Amino acid sequence: MDKQLTFRHRWFSFSVTYSSLLALLFALFLTLLVMWVALSAGTSDTGGTGLSRSGSLAQFVAETLRLPRILMAAMVGAALGGAGLILQSVIRNPLASPDIIGITSGASAAAVVFLFFFKPVLGIGWLPVFAIGGALSASLLIYVLAWRRGVSPMRLVLVGIGVSAAMSAIVTLLIAVSPESTSMMAYIWLTGSVYGTNWHDVERLFPWILVSFSLSLYFSRRMNAQELGDQTAVGLGVSLQGTRIWMLLLSVMMAAPAIAYAGAVSFVGLIAPHIARRLMARSFALLLPVTALTGACLVVLADLCGRLLFQPLDVPAGVFVSAIGAPFFIFLLYRQRF
Repeated sequence: MDKQLTFRHRWFSFSVTYSSLLALLFALFLTLLVMWVALSAGTSDTGGTGLSRSGSLAQFVAETLRLPRILMAAMVGAALGGAGLILQSVIRNPLASPDIIGITSGASAAAVVFLFFFKPVLGIGWLPVFAIGGALSASLLIYVLAWRRGVSPMRLVLVGIGVSAAMSAIVTLLIAVSPESTSMMAYIWLTGSVYGTNWHDVERLFPWILVSFSLSLYFSRRMNAQELGDQTAVGLGVSLQGTRIWMLLLSVMMAAPAIAYAGAVSFVGLIAPHIARRLMARSFALLLPVTALTGACLVVLADLCGRLLFQPLDVPAGVFVSAIGAPFFIFLLYRQRF
C-alpha cells in the first residue's frame, strides 16, 4: 500500500500519497525544464540563461523579451488548465472546458467587438477589460438560461454550446465586414499568442491567478465530496448549488484574464486535466496544482515551437495547442461513445 503524508492546518487538512507527491514534483521539474529551454533557445545567444551578463544584449533578450513571454505563457496555461479541471469536476463531464462552456467564446466576441468599434477611440490597452467583461457576461447568460430550479450539469453544457455558437457567429460576421488590418489583428488574437508580452502584462495577470487558485484550494473538500455523487455530497453537508456557483465563478476568474492577455488559446483546459489524472489520484487539492503545471508546460512548449520551428516567422502558440487538442477531443468523443 502506498504510504501517506497528512498535512493539517486550522482551516484545512489533506493527505497525500508518496506517488502523488512524486507526480507533483515530476510535473514541477518538467515545467521548469521547459521554461529554462525556452529562455535559453533562440536566434540570440543568451549564454544558457542570459541573466548574468549585466547590460549586454543577451540580458536584454532574456529579461525583457523572453522571460515575460515565458511567464505569461506559463500563467495562461496554468489558468486554463485549472479552469478546465474545475469545469470537468463541477459538470462531471470529461469534455467540459472553457472552450465548450462559453468562457472563451464570450471573451472572443467581446474582443472582436472592441477591435471593430472601440479600438480607435480607447486604444489597444482596453482589450483585456473588454475580454474579461465578455467572458463574465457570457458565463452569466449561460447560467441564467440553464437555471431551472437549480442548474443540472447536462443543461449547463448544452446551453454553453448554444451560446458559444451564437458568439462564434458574431465573431465571424464582424471579421467578414471589418477592414483588413482589424481582421488580421482579430485572427491573431483568436488563435492565441503571447507575442509582445511585457512585464506590465505579467504583473496585471499574476494577482488573478494567485487569488483564484487560493480560493479554489479552499473549496477542495467540497469538490472531493461532489466527486462521490450528489446524494453523498448532500449527506456530507455540502451545498451543491452554492458550491457549483462558487466554482463556476472561480473558473471564469481563472480563464477570463488569461484569455484577455493571451487570446483564445484552445484545448488547454481540455487536455491538461486528463494528463494530470493519468499522473495521480483524484484528490482535488493535488490535482489542481498538477493540472496547472501541465497546462503551463503545454503552453510554454507550444510557444517555444512557434518561436523556433518557422523562423523568422513567429507562429501563435494556439496553433500548436490546437494541433494536439483537436485530435485529442475527437478521441475523447469516440471513447465516450462506447
